[in-house]
Amino acid sequence: MTATYDWHAYGEVWAQEWRRTDRTLAPVNEALVAAALAAAGVQSAGKILDIGCGAGTTSFALADALPEARITGVDLSPALVAVAWDRAQNRSGLRFEVGDAARWTPHEAGFDLIVSRHGVMFFDDPVDAFVHFHALARPGAALAFSCFRSRDDNEWIRAMRPIFARFAPEMLAAPEPAAGPFAFADPVRIESILSAAGFASPELEPLDFDYVAGEGEDPIGDALGFFRRIGPLATMLRTLDEPASEAATAMLTEIVAAQQTAGRVVFGAAAWIVTSVRP
Repeated sequence: MTATYDWHAYGEVWAQEWRRTDRTLAPVNEALVAAALAAAGVQSAGKILDIGCGAGTTSFALADALPEARITGVDLSPALVAVAWDRAQNRSGLRFEVGDAARWTPHEAGFDLIVSRHGVMFFDDPVDAFVHFHALARPGAALAFSCFRSRDDNEWIRAMRPIFARFAPEMLAAPEPAAGPFAFADPVRIESILSAAGFASPELEPLDFDYVAGEGEDPIGDALGFFRRIGPLATMLRTLDEPASEAATAMLTEIVAAQQTAGRVVFGAAAWIVTSVRP
């Protein structure tokens, strides 16, 4: 089962913010799709499952590369799935469903490729989830997903530490949760989970990329709006009273302003691109 986030509430925000979240992960999506296609060896057709499809961006990129493919995207958030359907504009070969991917059962299994952009780090029981994905894949099918590397490797979260240290020090002291944005940072854990689920030993490629938090006419304001709506800092800000929230926002403004360059607010970010196969 997917971790106990309120994905209906999260999904509403992510559905409203899908353009900005897609912007931050655009380099990841490009690298993931390229790796998935290379791992699958699919040239013109196939059955593809997109886990945690969100607003559908990875599904659309795969559909552009493989016009004959049948692609199913699954996400827990009805709001995000509605955005994906709206963006699809009746494109053939694409469908989106609301469901917990760790339990979701299609009308017909035997997927040639299972892919996920930053969607596999939130399962309460990741081994059980990947056992389920193993059962959905045909023998020889490819698996490709992306996930964040450690907090220390990701400047966009590392730069926020002074805010957490002042207003939520317990969050810094707590161990990394078993389910969450950085839960798959450890390559050893990734390999252990996939091996236990029956997948072949994975290949992990590090990806360092620009995390564009703000741009346009007011890149600082754009970045502030983004961080106050999406991510761990947004979660923390919702717990603060008004004076503390204003003080935290003032600190955030200084951090964001220091990252502005060439009309954009950019932080360094780091991900894994993981590929494997179902034997």
